[in-house]
Amino acid sequence: MTLPPDPALARLKARVADIPLGAKAEEIGTVLAIGDGLATVAGLPGARLNEILEFPGGTLGFVLSLEEEVLHAAFLDPVIGVGAGDRVIRRDALLSVPVGEALLGRVVDPLGRPLDGLPAPDAAERLPTERPAPSIIERDFVSEPVETGLLVVDALFAVGRGQRELIIGERQTGKTAIAVDAIINQAGSDLVCIYVAIGQRMTAVRRVIEAIHGRGASGLTIVVMAEATAEPGLRWLAPFAATSMAEWFRDRGRHALIVYDDLTKHAATHRELALLSGQPPGREAFPGDIFYLHARLLERSAKLSAARGGGSLTALPIAEIEAGNLSAYIPTNLISISDGQIVTSATLFAANQRPAVDIGLSVSRVGGKAQWGAVKSQAGRLRLDYAQYLEMKMFARFGGFGDAAMKARMARGERIGALLAQDRFAPLATVTQIALLLALNEGHLDEVPPDRIPALKSVLPDILAAEPVLDTLRARPEKLDDAERSALLAAVRTALDRP
Repeated sequence: MTLPPDPALARLKARVADIPLGAKAEEIGTVLAIGDGLATVAGLPGARLNEILEFPGGTLGFVLSLEEEVLHAAFLDPVIGVGAGDRVIRRDALLSVPVGEALLGRVVDPLGRPLDGLPAPDAAERLPTERPAPSIIERDFVSEPVETGLLVVDALFAVGRGQRELIIGERQTGKTAIAVDAIINQAGSDLVCIYVAIGQRMTAVRRVIEAIHGRGASGLTIVVMAEATAEPGLRWLAPFAATSMAEWFRDRGRHALIVYDDLTKHAATHRELALLSGQPPGREAFPGDIFYLHARLLERSAKLSAARGGGSLTALPIAEIEAGNLSAYIPTNLISISDGQIVTSATLFAANQRPAVDIGLSVSRVGGKAQWGAVKSQAGRLRLDYAQYLEMKMFARFGGFGDAAMKARMARGERIGALLAQDRFAPLATVTQIALLLALNEGHLDEVPPDRIPALKSVLPDILAAEPVLDTLRARPEKLDDAERSALLAAVRTALDRP
Protein backbone atom coordinates (compact mmCIF):
# COMPACT_ATOMS: atom_id res chain seq x y z
CA MET A 1 0.00 0.00 0.00
CA THR A 2 1.49 3.39 -1.06
CA LEU A 3 0.95 6.29 1.33
CA PRO A 4 -0.02 9.69 -0.15
CA PRO A 5 2.75 12.31 -0.06
CA ASP A 6 2.79 14.45 3.08
CA PRO A 7 2.77 18.20 2.18
CA ALA A 8 4.30 19.15 5.54
CA LEU A 9 7.17 16.72 5.01
CA ALA A 10 7.75 18.10 1.53
CA ARG A 11 7.94 21.67 2.85
CA LEU A 12 10.35 20.60 5.58
CA LYS A 13 12.63 18.89 3.05
CA ALA A 14 12.59 22.02 0.88
CA ARG A 15 13.61 24.20 3.84
CA VAL A 16 16.41 21.84 4.79
CA ALA A 17 17.67 21.84 1.20
CA ASP A 18 17.85 25.66 1.20
CA ILE A 19 20.04 25.84 4.33
CA PRO A 20 23.64 26.54 3.31
CA LEU A 21 26.11 24.12 4.82
CA GLY A 22 29.67 24.88 5.79
CA ALA A 23 31.70 27.04 8.15
CA LYS A 24 30.54 30.55 8.97
CA ALA A 25 32.80 33.24 10.42
CA GLU A 26 31.21 35.60 12.92
CA GLU A 27 32.77 38.48 14.83
CA ILE A 28 31.63 38.74 18.42
CA GLY A 29 32.45 41.75 20.56
CA THR A 30 32.13 42.51 24.24
CA VAL A 31 30.42 45.42 25.95
CA LEU A 32 32.96 47.28 28.10
CA ALA A 33 30.71 50.06 29.40
CA ILE A 34 27.26 51.57 28.93
CA GLY A 35 26.14 55.09 29.68
CA ASP A 36 23.23 57.29 28.55
CA GLY A 37 22.42 55.47 25.33
CA LEU A 38 26.00 54.78 24.27
CA ALA A 39 27.99 51.55 24.56
CA THR A 40 31.75 51.06 24.37
CA VAL A 41 32.48 47.77 22.60
CA ALA A 42 35.71 45.85 22.08
CA GLY A 43 36.50 42.95 19.78
CA LEU A 44 34.91 43.94 16.47
CA PRO A 45 37.87 44.88 14.24
CA GLY A 46 35.86 44.58 11.01
CA ALA A 47 32.99 46.87 12.05
CA ARG A 48 32.17 49.86 9.84
CA LEU A 49 30.64 53.23 10.59
CA ASN A 50 26.82 53.08 10.66
CA GLU A 51 26.88 49.28 10.80
CA ILE A 52 24.06 47.69 12.78
CA LEU A 53 24.99 45.80 15.94
CA GLU A 54 22.81 43.42 17.92
CA PHE A 55 22.94 43.31 21.71
CA PRO A 56 21.36 40.73 24.04
CA GLY A 57 17.57 40.55 23.85
CA GLY A 58 17.54 41.79 20.25
CA THR A 59 18.39 45.38 21.21
CA LEU A 60 19.80 47.21 18.20
CA GLY A 61 22.50 49.83 17.94
CA PHE A 62 24.82 51.23 15.31
CA VAL A 63 28.50 52.12 15.13
CA LEU A 64 28.80 55.85 15.78
CA SER A 65 32.59 56.22 16.01
CA LEU A 66 35.68 54.03 15.71
CA GLU A 67 38.88 54.04 17.71
CA GLU A 68 41.99 51.89 17.50
CA GLU A 69 40.96 49.33 20.13
CA VAL A 70 37.24 49.96 20.73
CA LEU A 71 34.17 51.38 19.03
CA HIS A 72 31.25 53.41 20.32
CA ALA A 73 27.73 52.27 19.47
CA ALA A 74 24.55 54.33 19.89
CA PHE A 75 21.44 52.40 20.88
CA LEU A 76 18.33 52.44 18.70
CA ASP A 77 16.14 50.63 21.24
CA PRO A 78 15.64 51.09 24.99
CA VAL A 79 18.55 49.59 26.90
CA ILE A 80 16.96 46.78 28.90
CA GLY A 81 18.99 43.86 30.17
CA VAL A 82 22.26 44.94 28.54
CA GLY A 83 25.34 45.36 30.70
CA ALA A 84 29.11 45.21 30.76
CA GLY A 85 30.46 41.83 29.68
CA ASP A 86 27.57 41.04 27.31
CA ARG A 87 28.38 39.97 23.79
CA VAL A 88 27.68 42.02 20.68
CA ILE A 89 27.12 40.60 17.18
CA ARG A 90 27.66 42.37 13.87
CA ARG A 91 24.64 42.32 11.59
CA ASP A 92 26.98 42.93 8.61
CA ALA A 93 24.54 45.54 7.30
CA LEU A 94 24.60 49.33 7.29
CA LEU A 95 21.73 51.43 8.57
CA SER A 96 18.92 51.63 6.02
CA VAL A 97 15.28 52.70 5.95
CA PRO A 98 12.23 51.57 3.97
CA VAL A 99 11.29 53.97 1.18
CA GLY A 100 8.50 54.32 -1.34
CA GLU A 101 4.85 55.19 -1.78
CA ALA A 102 3.80 52.98 1.15
CA LEU A 103 5.17 55.56 3.61
CA LEU A 104 2.88 58.37 2.43
CA GLY A 105 0.34 59.33 5.06
CA ARG A 106 2.20 57.41 7.78
CA VAL A 107 3.85 58.31 11.07
CA VAL A 108 7.05 56.30 11.55
CA ASP A 109 10.24 56.33 13.58
CA PRO A 110 13.67 56.81 11.92
CA LEU A 111 13.88 53.07 11.21
CA GLY A 112 10.52 53.05 9.43
CA ARG A 113 8.69 51.33 12.28
CA PRO A 114 5.05 52.48 12.55
CA LEU A 115 4.02 54.85 15.33
CA ASP A 116 0.42 55.40 14.20
CA GLY A 117 -1.01 52.06 15.30
CA LEU A 118 -1.19 50.71 11.75
CA PRO A 119 0.70 47.74 10.26
CA ALA A 120 4.29 48.26 9.13
CA PRO A 121 4.54 49.98 5.73
CA ASP A 122 4.74 47.48 2.89
CA ALA A 123 7.92 48.92 1.39
CA ALA A 124 9.85 46.61 -0.90
CA GLU A 125 12.88 48.89 -1.24
CA ARG A 126 15.37 50.24 1.29
CA LEU A 127 18.01 52.96 1.06
CA PRO A 128 21.04 53.68 3.28
CA THR A 129 20.57 56.51 5.75
CA GLU A 130 23.95 57.99 4.75
CA ARG A 131 24.10 58.75 1.04
CA PRO A 132 26.42 61.05 -0.94
CA ALA A 133 25.05 64.41 -2.01
CA PRO A 134 24.54 65.00 -5.76
CA SER A 135 27.66 66.30 -7.47
CA ILE A 136 27.79 69.72 -9.10
CA ILE A 137 27.41 68.27 -12.59
CA GLU A 138 24.24 66.44 -11.48
CA ARG A 139 22.54 69.63 -10.27
CA ASP A 140 20.48 72.23 -12.05
CA PHE A 141 19.56 75.84 -11.34
CA VAL A 142 16.81 76.48 -8.79
CA SER A 143 14.10 78.10 -10.90
CA GLU A 144 10.69 76.79 -9.77
CA PRO A 145 8.95 78.15 -6.66
CA VAL A 146 7.69 76.29 -3.63
CA GLU A 147 4.40 78.05 -2.97
CA THR A 148 4.11 78.30 0.82
CA GLY A 149 0.80 80.18 0.84
CA LEU A 150 2.36 82.83 3.11
CA LEU A 151 2.41 86.22 1.43
CA VAL A 152 5.41 87.46 3.43
CA VAL A 153 7.46 84.47 2.24
CA ASP A 154 6.24 84.09 -1.34
CA ALA A 155 6.48 87.83 -2.07
CA LEU A 156 9.64 88.80 -0.18
CA PHE A 157 11.71 85.64 0.40
CA ALA A 158 10.69 83.21 -2.30
CA VAL A 159 11.72 79.60 -1.73
CA GLY A 160 12.65 77.55 -4.79
CA ARG A 161 12.47 73.83 -5.40
CA GLY A 162 15.89 72.51 -4.46
CA GLN A 163 16.70 75.39 -2.09
CA ARG A 164 17.70 75.16 1.60
CA GLU A 165 15.97 77.99 3.46
CA LEU A 166 16.68 78.17 7.19
CA ILE A 167 13.88 79.17 9.58
CA ILE A 168 15.52 80.61 12.68
CA GLY A 169 14.34 82.49 15.75
CA GLU A 170 13.79 82.38 19.46
CA ARG A 171 11.62 79.86 21.23
CA GLN A 172 7.85 80.21 20.71
CA THR A 173 8.02 82.71 17.83
CA GLY A 174 6.18 80.67 15.19
CA LYS A 175 9.04 78.86 13.43
CA THR A 176 7.24 75.51 13.22
CA ALA A 177 4.01 77.30 12.25
CA ILE A 178 5.67 78.69 9.09
CA ALA A 179 6.90 75.24 8.07
CA VAL A 180 3.58 73.53 8.83
CA ASP A 181 1.67 76.17 6.85
CA ALA A 182 3.99 75.48 3.91
CA ILE A 183 3.19 71.75 4.19
CA ILE A 184 -0.56 72.37 4.42
CA ASN A 185 -0.44 74.57 1.33
CA GLN A 186 0.81 71.58 -0.70
CA ALA A 187 -2.52 69.77 -0.36
CA GLY A 188 -3.50 68.92 -3.93
CA SER A 189 -0.07 69.73 -5.37
CA ASP A 190 2.66 67.38 -6.62
CA LEU A 191 5.04 68.12 -3.72
CA VAL A 192 5.72 65.27 -1.28
CA CYS A 193 6.32 66.59 2.25
CA ILE A 194 8.36 65.02 5.05
CA TYR A 195 8.19 66.47 8.57
CA VAL A 196 10.98 65.35 10.90
CA ALA A 197 10.49 65.87 14.64
CA ILE A 198 13.87 65.74 16.42
CA GLY A 199 13.72 65.83 20.20
CA GLN A 200 10.30 67.51 20.29
CA ARG A 201 7.67 66.99 22.97
CA MET A 202 5.02 64.46 22.06
CA THR A 203 2.24 67.02 22.55
CA ALA A 204 3.87 69.43 20.09
CA VAL A 205 4.30 66.70 17.47
CA ARG A 206 0.72 65.56 17.96
CA ARG A 207 -0.52 69.11 17.25
CA VAL A 208 1.49 69.18 14.02
CA ILE A 209 0.11 65.79 12.94
CA GLU A 210 -3.46 66.88 13.70
CA ALA A 211 -2.97 70.10 11.72
CA ILE A 212 -1.61 68.22 8.70
CA HIS A 213 -4.22 65.45 8.77
CA GLY A 214 -7.10 67.79 9.59
CA ARG A 215 -6.48 69.99 6.56
CA GLY A 216 -6.17 67.39 3.83
CA ALA A 217 -2.38 67.38 3.48
CA SER A 218 -1.71 63.90 4.88
CA GLY A 219 -1.98 62.03 1.58
CA LEU A 220 1.46 63.18 0.40
CA THR A 221 3.08 63.66 3.81
CA ILE A 222 5.41 61.46 5.88
CA VAL A 223 6.00 62.23 9.55
CA VAL A 224 9.26 60.89 11.00
CA MET A 225 9.29 61.18 14.77
CA ALA A 226 12.09 60.84 17.32
CA GLU A 227 10.60 62.57 20.34
CA ALA A 228 12.52 63.95 23.30
CA THR A 229 12.26 60.67 25.25
CA ALA A 230 13.63 58.55 22.39
CA GLU A 231 17.08 57.06 22.52
CA PRO A 232 19.85 59.50 21.50
CA GLY A 233 20.75 57.21 18.61
CA LEU A 234 17.25 57.55 17.16
CA ARG A 235 17.30 61.34 17.56
CA TRP A 236 20.70 61.48 15.86
CA LEU A 237 19.55 59.24 13.02
CA ALA A 238 16.18 60.93 12.35
CA PRO A 239 17.18 63.66 9.83
CA PHE A 240 19.42 61.33 7.82
CA ALA A 241 16.76 58.61 7.64
CA ALA A 242 14.04 61.08 6.61
CA THR A 243 16.28 62.55 3.91
CA SER A 244 16.74 59.10 2.37
CA MET A 245 12.94 58.70 2.33
CA ALA A 246 12.66 62.05 0.52
CA GLU A 247 15.47 61.24 -1.92
CA TRP A 248 13.57 58.22 -3.19
CA PHE A 249 10.97 60.60 -4.65
CA ARG A 250 13.57 63.12 -5.83
CA ASP A 251 15.55 60.47 -7.71
CA ARG A 252 12.42 59.49 -9.61
CA GLY A 253 11.85 62.95 -11.06
CA ARG A 254 9.39 64.05 -8.38
CA HIS A 255 9.56 66.97 -5.98
CA ALA A 256 9.83 66.78 -2.19
CA LEU A 257 9.93 69.21 0.73
CA ILE A 258 11.55 68.23 4.04
CA VAL A 259 11.26 70.10 7.34
CA TYR A 260 13.88 69.45 10.04
CA ASP A 261 12.38 70.47 13.38
CA ASP A 262 14.88 71.25 14.69
CA LEU A 263 18.60 71.02 13.99
CA THR A 264 19.55 72.82 17.20
CA LYS A 265 18.29 69.82 19.18
CA HIS A 266 20.00 67.51 16.70
CA ALA A 267 23.30 69.32 17.35
CA ALA A 268 22.76 68.95 21.09
CA THR A 269 22.21 65.21 20.65
CA HIS A 270 25.41 64.95 18.60
CA ARG A 271 27.29 66.85 21.31
CA GLU A 272 25.90 64.51 23.97
CA LEU A 273 27.01 61.38 22.11
CA ALA A 274 30.37 62.89 21.15
CA LEU A 275 31.24 63.84 24.72
CA LEU A 276 30.19 60.41 25.99
CA SER A 277 32.47 58.78 23.41
CA GLY A 278 35.44 60.88 24.53
CA GLN A 279 35.73 63.25 21.58
CA PRO A 280 37.46 66.52 22.50
CA PRO A 281 35.04 69.45 22.93
CA GLY A 282 35.41 72.66 20.98
CA ARG A 283 33.43 75.87 20.88
CA GLU A 284 30.36 75.70 23.17
CA ALA A 285 31.48 72.10 23.94
CA PHE A 286 30.49 70.92 20.44
CA PRO A 287 32.89 68.48 18.73
CA GLY A 288 34.95 69.63 15.79
CA ASP A 289 32.87 67.76 13.20
CA ILE A 290 29.56 69.50 14.00
CA PHE A 291 29.80 71.67 10.85
CA TYR A 292 30.45 68.64 8.66
CA LEU A 293 27.51 66.83 10.29
CA HIS A 294 24.95 69.36 9.09
CA ALA A 295 26.77 70.21 5.84
CA ARG A 296 26.62 66.63 4.61
CA LEU A 297 22.95 66.50 5.60
CA LEU A 298 21.78 69.72 3.93
CA GLU A 299 23.92 69.25 0.81
CA ARG A 300 21.67 66.32 -0.09
CA SER A 301 18.87 68.82 -0.87
CA ALA A 302 19.17 69.91 -4.48
CA LYS A 303 17.50 70.39 -7.84
CA LEU A 304 18.65 67.61 -10.14
CA SER A 305 19.50 68.10 -13.78
CA ALA A 306 17.31 66.82 -16.59
CA ALA A 307 19.72 63.94 -17.12
CA ARG A 308 19.07 62.83 -13.54
CA GLY A 309 15.28 63.15 -13.93
CA GLY A 310 14.76 66.79 -12.95
CA GLY A 311 13.51 66.03 -9.43
CA SER A 312 14.14 68.25 -6.45
CA LEU A 313 14.45 68.13 -2.68
CA THR A 314 13.79 71.38 -0.81
CA ALA A 315 14.87 71.71 2.81
CA LEU A 316 13.40 73.94 5.52
CA PRO A 317 15.71 73.38 8.49
CA ILE A 318 14.62 75.02 11.73
CA ALA A 319 17.04 76.39 14.33
CA GLU A 320 16.42 77.96 17.72
CA ILE A 321 18.42 80.85 19.15
CA GLU A 322 18.52 82.39 22.61
CA ALA A 323 18.02 86.08 23.35
CA GLY A 324 18.11 86.93 19.65
CA ASN A 325 21.76 85.84 19.33
CA LEU A 326 22.20 84.97 15.67
CA SER A 327 25.98 84.77 16.10
CA ALA A 328 25.93 81.63 18.25
CA TYR A 329 27.87 78.62 17.00
CA ILE A 330 25.12 76.41 15.56
CA PRO A 331 23.08 79.28 14.02
CA THR A 332 26.12 80.69 12.22
CA ASN A 333 27.02 77.23 10.95
CA LEU A 334 23.52 76.66 9.57
CA ILE A 335 23.30 80.16 8.08
CA SER A 336 26.56 79.57 6.20
CA ILE A 337 25.36 76.21 4.85
CA SER A 338 21.85 77.24 3.77
CA ASP A 339 20.68 79.43 0.88
CA GLY A 340 19.02 82.06 3.04
CA GLN A 341 17.13 82.42 6.28
CA ILE A 342 13.70 83.45 7.51
CA VAL A 343 14.22 85.08 10.90
CA THR A 344 11.32 85.23 13.35
CA SER A 345 11.17 88.06 15.89
CA ALA A 346 10.01 87.77 19.48
CA THR A 347 9.12 91.49 19.43
CA LEU A 348 6.85 91.11 16.39
CA PHE A 349 5.32 87.96 17.84
CA ALA A 350 4.49 89.79 21.07
CA ALA A 351 2.98 92.61 19.01
CA ASN A 352 0.63 90.05 17.39
CA GLN A 353 2.22 90.33 13.94
CA ARG A 354 1.95 86.78 12.62
CA PRO A 355 3.96 85.37 10.91
CA ALA A 356 6.52 87.24 12.99
CA VAL A 357 9.09 87.51 10.18
CA ASP A 358 11.83 90.11 10.58
CA ILE A 359 12.17 91.40 7.04
CA GLY A 360 15.41 93.23 7.82
CA LEU A 361 17.29 90.11 8.89
CA SER A 362 15.60 87.62 6.55
CA VAL A 363 16.93 86.90 3.08
CA SER A 364 16.65 84.39 0.26
CA ARG A 365 19.83 83.90 -1.75
CA VAL A 366 17.80 82.47 -4.61
CA GLY A 367 15.09 85.11 -4.41
CA GLY A 368 13.50 86.26 -7.64
CA LYS A 369 15.12 83.47 -9.67
CA ALA A 370 12.58 81.08 -8.14
CA GLN A 371 9.62 83.46 -8.07
CA TRP A 372 6.66 83.55 -10.41
CA GLY A 373 7.03 86.48 -12.79
CA ALA A 374 3.64 87.97 -11.94
CA VAL A 375 4.43 87.93 -8.22
CA LYS A 376 7.89 89.36 -8.76
CA SER A 377 6.55 92.25 -10.84
CA GLN A 378 4.11 93.27 -8.11
CA ALA A 379 6.38 92.71 -5.10
CA GLY A 380 9.30 94.75 -6.41
CA ARG A 381 9.23 97.64 -3.89
CA LEU A 382 7.27 95.93 -1.16
CA ARG A 383 10.22 95.11 1.09
CA LEU A 384 11.79 98.57 0.80
CA ASP A 385 8.50 100.37 1.45
CA TYR A 386 7.75 98.25 4.50
CA ALA A 387 11.28 98.67 5.89
CA GLN A 388 10.98 102.45 5.53
CA TYR A 389 7.61 102.35 7.30
CA LEU A 390 9.03 100.39 10.23
CA GLU A 391 11.87 102.87 10.59
CA MET A 392 9.54 105.88 10.44
CA LYS A 393 7.18 104.19 12.89
CA MET A 394 9.99 103.94 15.41
CA PHE A 395 10.80 107.65 15.13
CA ALA A 396 7.12 108.64 15.09
CA ARG A 397 6.95 107.88 18.78
CA PHE A 398 8.89 111.10 19.41
CA GLY A 399 6.55 113.28 17.38
CA GLY A 400 4.16 113.27 14.46
CA PHE A 401 4.95 113.85 10.79
CA GLY A 402 3.51 117.00 9.29
CA ASP A 403 4.60 116.23 5.75
CA ALA A 404 1.78 114.80 3.60
CA ALA A 405 4.20 112.52 1.76
CA MET A 406 5.41 111.07 5.06
CA LYS A 407 1.83 110.50 6.20
CA ALA A 408 1.09 108.71 2.93
CA ARG A 409 4.13 106.45 3.44
CA MET A 410 2.96 105.66 6.96
CA ALA A 411 -0.54 104.84 5.73
CA ARG A 412 0.85 102.61 2.99
CA GLY A 413 3.12 100.84 5.50
CA GLU A 414 0.17 100.11 7.77
CA ARG A 415 -1.64 98.44 4.91
CA ILE A 416 1.43 96.45 3.91
CA GLY A 417 1.67 95.20 7.50
CA ALA A 418 -1.99 94.20 7.41
CA LEU A 419 -1.45 92.35 4.11
CA LEU A 420 1.57 90.47 5.42
CA ALA A 421 -0.21 89.44 8.62
CA GLN A 422 -1.82 86.05 8.16
CA ASP A 423 -3.63 83.60 10.39
CA ARG A 424 -2.37 80.04 10.81
CA PHE A 425 -3.77 77.39 8.46
CA ALA A 426 -5.07 80.08 6.09
CA PRO A 427 -2.81 79.85 3.01
CA LEU A 428 -3.34 82.24 0.14
CA ALA A 429 -3.29 80.97 -3.43
CA THR A 430 -0.81 82.63 -5.77
CA VAL A 431 -3.58 84.36 -7.73
CA THR A 432 -4.97 85.83 -4.51
CA GLN A 433 -1.52 87.10 -3.57
CA ILE A 434 -1.10 88.74 -6.98
CA ALA A 435 -4.52 90.41 -6.68
CA LEU A 436 -3.71 91.83 -3.24
CA LEU A 437 -0.30 93.12 -4.30
CA LEU A 438 -1.73 94.63 -7.48
CA ALA A 439 -4.48 96.38 -5.53
CA LEU A 440 -1.89 97.79 -3.14
CA ASN A 441 0.32 99.08 -5.94
CA GLU A 442 -2.61 100.60 -7.83
CA GLY A 443 -3.78 102.50 -4.74
CA HIS A 444 -7.03 100.58 -4.28
CA LEU A 445 -6.21 99.93 -0.62
CA ASP A 446 -5.16 103.48 0.27
CA GLU A 447 -8.57 104.34 1.71
CA VAL A 448 -9.29 100.92 3.15
CA PRO A 449 -8.90 100.77 6.95
CA PRO A 450 -6.20 98.22 7.89
CA ASP A 451 -8.67 96.31 10.08
CA ARG A 452 -10.79 95.56 6.99
CA ILE A 453 -7.98 93.87 5.09
CA PRO A 454 -8.35 90.48 6.88
CA ALA A 455 -11.98 90.36 5.71
CA LEU A 456 -10.84 91.22 2.18
CA LYS A 457 -8.39 88.30 2.21
CA SER A 458 -11.10 85.91 3.36
CA VAL A 459 -13.72 86.72 0.68
CA LEU A 460 -11.41 87.45 -2.26
CA PRO A 461 -10.49 83.81 -3.12
CA ASP A 462 -14.12 82.84 -3.83
CA ILE A 463 -14.61 85.84 -6.11
CA LEU A 464 -11.42 85.08 -8.03
CA ALA A 465 -12.40 81.43 -8.43
CA ALA A 466 -15.45 82.49 -10.47
CA GLU A 467 -13.32 84.34 -13.06
CA PRO A 468 -12.55 82.06 -16.06
CA VAL A 469 -10.24 84.68 -17.56
CA LEU A 470 -7.77 83.87 -14.76
CA ASP A 471 -7.38 80.17 -15.65
CA THR A 472 -4.08 80.76 -17.46
CA LEU A 473 -2.78 82.79 -14.53
CA ARG A 474 -3.68 80.01 -12.10
CA ALA A 475 -1.84 77.42 -14.17
CA ARG A 476 1.37 79.41 -14.58
CA PRO A 477 1.44 82.98 -13.23
CA GLU A 478 4.42 84.19 -15.25
CA LYS A 479 2.99 87.39 -16.69
CA LEU A 480 -0.07 89.63 -16.31
CA ASP A 481 -1.91 90.76 -19.41
CA ASP A 482 -4.42 93.62 -19.48
CA ALA A 483 -7.48 91.38 -19.25
CA GLU A 484 -6.11 89.56 -16.23
CA ARG A 485 -5.10 92.82 -14.57
CA SER A 486 -8.60 94.22 -15.03
CA ALA A 487 -10.22 91.03 -13.73
CA LEU A 488 -8.04 91.03 -10.61
CA LEU A 489 -8.78 94.67 -9.78
CA ALA A 490 -12.49 94.17 -10.42
CA ALA A 491 -12.50 91.21 -8.03
CA VAL A 492 -10.81 93.31 -5.34
CA ARG A 493 -13.38 96.10 -5.79
CA THR A 494 -16.20 93.58 -5.54
CA ALA A 495 -14.72 92.17 -2.34
CA LEU A 496 -14.33 95.66 -0.85
CA ASP A 497 -17.96 96.52 -1.64
CA ARG A 498 -19.22 93.60 0.41
CA PRO A 499 -20.29 94.52 3.94
